Amino acid sequence: MLASCVSVVPQKPGMALPEAKSAIELGARPGPSLSHLGLSNPDAAAALASFRESCPRITTRTDSSGLTRPDDWRQACTAAANWGSGSALLFFASYFETLQVGDGKAYATGYYEPEIAGSRTRMPGFDVPVYGMPRDLVRARPGDAAPLADGKMPLGRYGTDGKFTAYYDRAAIERGALMGKGLEIGWAADPVEVFFLQVQGSGRLRAPDGSVMRIGYAGQNGLPYTGIGGVMRQRGLIGTGPGQYPGSMQGIMQYIREHPAEGAALMDENRSYVFFKELTGDGPLGALNVPVRAGNSVATDPRFVPLGAPVWLDMDRREVDGLWIAQDTGGAIKGSNRFDTFWGAGEQARVTAGGMSARGEALILVPKGTAERLKIR
Repeated sequence: MLASCVSVVPQKPGMALPEAKSAIELGARPGPSLSHLGLSNPDAAAALASFRESCPRITTRTDSSGLTRPDDWRQACTAAANWGSGSALLFFASYFETLQVGDGKAYATGYYEPEIAGSRTRMPGFDVPVYGMPRDLVRARPGDAAPLADGKMPLGRYGTDGKFTAYYDRAAIERGALMGKGLEIGWAADPVEVFFLQVQGSGRLRAPDGSVMRIGYAGQNGLPYTGIGGVMRQRGLIGTGPGQYPGSMQGIMQYIREHPAEGAALMDENRSYVFFKELTGDGPLGALNVPVRAGNSVATDPRFVPLGAPVWLDMDRREVDGLWIAQDTGGAIKGSNRFDTFWGAGEQARVTAGGMSARGEALILVPKGTAERLKIR
C-alpha cells in the first residue's frame, strides 16, 4: 500500500531542508528515556505485535535513513519473537533508545482502507475500471533516460519507435489509454471514490451481492503526485469564508461533487495514477509487505525514519499520541517528522483519517547503542 493523505499540508517546521537527503544528513540527537514518555502498557503491547510482524523485513533490508543496519535489529527482534505475556513497556525499555531527528517538530495526517461500491465484472452502474499493473510500464534501460535522484531509472514505456517516454498520465488513462488491454481487475460505480481509493493506496470493492474484493497497491505510473488539496488552497477554494470548503478529504470530495467539470479537471492535475492487485491475505499491506494495523501503523519518509522502527508521537490530537510502527510510505509523505497514521476500515476510520491534522513532537526508537555507534551527542 502507498499511504497518501489528501489533507492540505502547509509549510511548517519539521519538514526536511531541501539539501538533507537522510536523517544522518539532517542531524539527530539523543532523546529522553522511554520512562519519561508516559507510555501505557496496552499501547506498547499493540506496538510490539506490529513490530514483531516487521522483524523479518527490517533484519534484511537496507535502511536509507542511515541510522541503523540490519544486524542492529536482531537482538530486539529475537526478544520480540519470544516475548510472552510480560510487560511490553519493559520490552521497549530494554532494547530501545530514542532519537530526535532534526528539530523533532512533527505533523501527522491520516489514511484508511476505503470500501466503495464495485464488482469483479462490468455490469450496469459499474463501469469505472480499476486497473492492474500494465505490462508495458517498465523502467528505462541505462542510457535511454537520465537516472532519478535515488539512482534508479525512471518508469515509463517504450513506443513503437523503440524510444523511451513517460507513461500515460491520469488524464490520458481516464480518456481510455488503457481500455481494451485486459488490465481491469474490477469495476467501480463512482470515479471520485476510485480517485480517493488511489490516494489511500488500498481498499475494498463491495459488490451488490455483498461479496467483497480487497485490493492493494501494485504500482504507479512514475509521474509525480500532486495533492489536490494544496491546489485548491492556492486557488482560494479552501478555507472558512463564503464559498470555500474545508481542507479535509470530505471537504475536497464535496467540492468535486458540487462542481463536476471543475472537479474532474482538478483530479487530472494529479498526474500520478495507481494500479492495484487483489489481496487475499491478512489486512492491507504496507511498504514492508506486512499488514498495516489500525492505530498501530504509520507511514513515513524512509529517508528519515527506518522502516520498521517504533515512533513515539506527542501531538495536539489525543488519539494520535503514543507508539506507532513505521510500516508504510506515501507519495505525499515526504520530509522529516512527517507521518500518516493508519485508522483501518469503516465509516469511523474514514471520518478520523479524512479530518486528521495534528502537530506536535516525534521521537524515533532505535536499538540501544545506536547513538553511541553513530557518535550522536
